[in-house]
Amino acid sequence: MKIHPTAIVSPKAVLADDVEIGPGVIIGDEVTLGAGCVVQAHAIIEGKTTLGTGNLVGYGSIIGTEPQDFAFKKETVSEVRIGNGNTLREYVTIHRGTKEGSATEVGDGCYLMVGSHLGHNVRIANRVIIANACHLAGYVEVQEGAVLGGGTVFHQFMRVGRQAMVRGGTRFGKDIVPYAMADADNFLSGINVIGLRRSGMKAETRQEIRRAFKLLFRSGLNVSQAVEQAATMEWGPEATAFFDFVRESKRGICPANQRKGDRDEGGESID
Repeated sequence: MKIHPTAIVSPKAVLADDVEIGPGVIIGDEVTLGAGCVVQAHAIIEGKTTLGTGNLVGYGSIIGTEPQDFAFKKETVSEVRIGNGNTLREYVTIHRGTKEGSATEVGDGCYLMVGSHLGHNVRIANRVIIANACHLAGYVEVQEGAVLGGGTVFHQFMRVGRQAMVRGGTRFGKDIVPYAMADADNFLSGINVIGLRRSGMKAETRQEIRRAFKLLFRSGLNVSQAVEQAATMEWGPEATAFFDFVRESKRGICPANQRKGDRDEGGESID
């Protein structure tokens, strides 16, 4: 174990034998760091915070502090839980849950860039990329493989679907459906075709997602009507997950704008 002499590490913290702790770091009583974790200079990890294996906590990052919630009570026991193989770059902030027994969660293999913020009770699934200065308010959920562009802000309780791509410098208060491109405030432009292809998704599955997207946004039906019609049709697991996401939405979903940018494998517009 490598602990810089200027670091302040609680003797109650649980650290794996090969953890590296840089200058000026502060590690609190209830912190657990798994094998291969590196905490760079002047980072602070406190509260009931658990990091799995192989995580990097960047310079000046602050994890596990109290939530920015006026209803929060000092005696509340809550957590931050971070999985394995994540990179948290400089000045990332992650607040712990605001309710008794709740947690803010990050999965495995995520990359949080400089200055990104996760508010209380945010849930980040596996292999999510969050670019510089993204701000996620309380209870935001980001599903597996989504990419959030820099400087984007997300309203509390909203969701970002799996493998969605969100343009930087935008803001969202409604749910972004899976597999979508979101490139304007609360609007979608089409399907994340390149991202789906790069992920290894088969062409027939991509085509089915296109059909689902057209039914939801281009058929002239409202959302409830489209979901009802989808329930009468047969879909593979990815498209089924697409409609399940829509059906479970509490904040409503972002509509698709009228751009013609989404095209099928042959270059034809889905419109």
